Amino acid sequence: MNHRALASCLCLSALAISLPAQNSGTPQSVFGYRDFSAQAKIDKQFLAVPDAKLAGEELKTLTAAPHIAGSKEDHDTALYVAEKFKAAGLDTSIVTYKAWLNLPKEIHVTATDANGKVLMTGPTREHVEGDPFDNDPRVVEAFNGSSPSGDVTAEVVYANYGRPEDFKKLDDLGISVKGKIVLVRYGGNFRGVKVYISQERGAAGVIIYSDPADDGYYRGDMYPKGPYRPETGVQRGSVQYLFKYPGDASTPGVASTCDLPESKRGNPSTAANMPQIPSTPISYHDAAPILQALTGPAVPHEWQGALPFAYHIGGGSVKVHMVLKQDYAYRDIWDVIGKIPGTEWPNEWVVAGNHRDAWVYGAVDPSSGTAAMLETVHGIGELLKTGWKPKRTIVFGSWDAEEEGLIGSTEWAEDNATALGRAAAYFNTDVGVAGPNFDAAAVPSLKDFVREVTREVPSPKGGTVYEQWQKSQSEGESHRHSATDHTGQGAHKEADVEIGDLGSGSDYTPFIQHLGVPSTDIGSNGPYGVYHSVFDNYNWFIKNADPTFVYEQQQARVFGIEILHMADTDVLPYDYVTYGKEITEYLDAAKSKSSSAGISGLDFAPALAAAKRFTAAAEDMHKKQLSIPANPTELNTQLRQVEGDLISSAGLPNRPWFKHTIYAPGEYTGYAAVVIPGVNEAIDAKDSPRGATQLTVLTEAINRAASTLETAAK
Repeated sequence: MNHRALASCLCLSALAISLPAQNSGTPQSVFGYRDFSAQAKIDKQFLAVPDAKLAGEELKTLTAAPHIAGSKEDHDTALYVAEKFKAAGLDTSIVTYKAWLNLPKEIHVTATDANGKVLMTGPTREHVEGDPFDNDPRVVEAFNGSSPSGDVTAEVVYANYGRPEDFKKLDDLGISVKGKIVLVRYGGNFRGVKVYISQERGAAGVIIYSDPADDGYYRGDMYPKGPYRPETGVQRGSVQYLFKYPGDASTPGVASTCDLPESKRGNPSTAANMPQIPSTPISYHDAAPILQALTGPAVPHEWQGALPFAYHIGGGSVKVHMVLKQDYAYRDIWDVIGKIPGTEWPNEWVVAGNHRDAWVYGAVDPSSGTAAMLETVHGIGELLKTGWKPKRTIVFGSWDAEEEGLIGSTEWAEDNATALGRAAAYFNTDVGVAGPNFDAAAVPSLKDFVREVTREVPSPKGGTVYEQWQKSQSEGESHRHSATDHTGQGAHKEADVEIGDLGSGSDYTPFIQHLGVPSTDIGSNGPYGVYHSVFDNYNWFIKNADPTFVYEQQQARVFGIEILHMADTDVLPYDYVTYGKEITEYLDAAKSKSSSAGISGLDFAPALAAAKRFTAAAEDMHKKQLSIPANPTELNTQLRQVEGDLISSAGLPNRPWFKHTIYAPGEYTGYAAVVIPGVNEAIDAKDSPRGATQLTVLTEAINRAASTLETAAK
């Protein structure tokens, strides 16, 4: 399609979907509103504004240059977003933090066989014929954020996905990784966990590659013909131990402001969230000669990838010399903050955010989310011109340095912790659009809220987003991918559309898991094989994700209705009945798991009684929420307190930054959520005393929340 034809198509698509409310499922009543009719009119005005063509132009601008965190080009995107915020009438500021970040100075990987023959010298530059962006000199070569420097020569052992069960299989085979370089493939867990377990087991270093079985030709056509990873494509990424704590390594729990004296910072090189062994990513083009030359035992069947030869674990047949020279420094990063003061409850913030930095161009991750957010801001700006003002303060955040370890959002959340203690919600989007299939994750109290919002927004496929969401789930089209899935499947199985639980790997983490702010995360998924590579660019996006930007428009609308409803609802629309039922299910599952594992000394009765009490109080609270008192201020304060009651001031064992007793990223998964993590991780470790202590902590938290509900429901 030529440029003029594309422009014509964009105009037509924007026109065709510019008046959506007539086709949407606008409800007569919505939970939390005394009378929804006025809000319905506001929603209709808003839904008509987000524009597909403008979203496409914004995406093109945001992806015009590589913009890794801390770079001049990254700062340019901050200025661009700030101008968009100001144009919409938001009170806008750019907030600067200083973060410990690395950039690669030198990366070399050389593999030799047992006879000293060179098998591979790399890394090979990412390139495909027909891509207009991969030759830009500003592209930073593929590397791992937070990896230390290193010069290591060692034998190679292949460890599949680098999960605990994979290393257990190596144990069973009598193969040690101590002093070895571990070769693992992406998938199954967060890349930092692969390094963490390797470090625990004494490995000398880690190489991570993308196997075509997971996001390459085994899945479908490679880019530029299709959406999947080409031969030289590399998944960059941070290996920071974000499951210990995210954010700047030197300031856990403290904002890394520019005026923070060095005496208040810890030593970042020895920080708990920084790896101590070097690691680097490579393509399957570079991994193939290593894998093909490995001897030793044949891999278990499930470890076999899609390269055209049998995989072996290794055993002295291949050595790798890995040289990594990292340039570490405290570098400025820039969050863009836009505020709209609330008229009735200005201290109850509704925060909505998306990160802006990218490993390279970041068309899908994160610029598709930024473009959608800018169209949300556009729509809300048009409402402001009519004289509308929100009841609660709305705060938009364009976070920086998310890719390096959720740094911009974490530092801002720590900087504003007191105010966020009263925040009504945090709404996140990250991979805004990778394809046509809507998906979401949320705390249980907001799962029905998300469903209700999607019932009101039209889908480009016809009907509502909710209806198409139902259809895509029933047909198995969610296209969740372990590399990009920041949610995990919901532990609670529902008859309605399933909404995932919040794990980590995106900017909701500091809000829900450190501060206890009720949170959601939305995206629109599809076949996406170029994650964190040079090929996640504008050309890939218009070929594979959203050629006419109508899903950008959809996501802007969903994001905006979330914000508008939470900002203006009379009574906060939290569903604690579902929360209580999910907690009960988590406890039942943990009890069964502990029994199966033969762990004694864990008494689940008090926790289950607390969950039963919580659910009963939530049912009474739900009735009161429906009645809506004349002045709901006190009720809203109590409703908001419930999520905060589930915070433990002591935090989780060995990682006290994570304070939520119900949800945390798993220490050995990193992305996927572990529910009632203190208890479940103690069971996994077969640590009965720790499990008993954590059951007590959990029971106290649930009882605190139940007590708040009981008081509020009177």
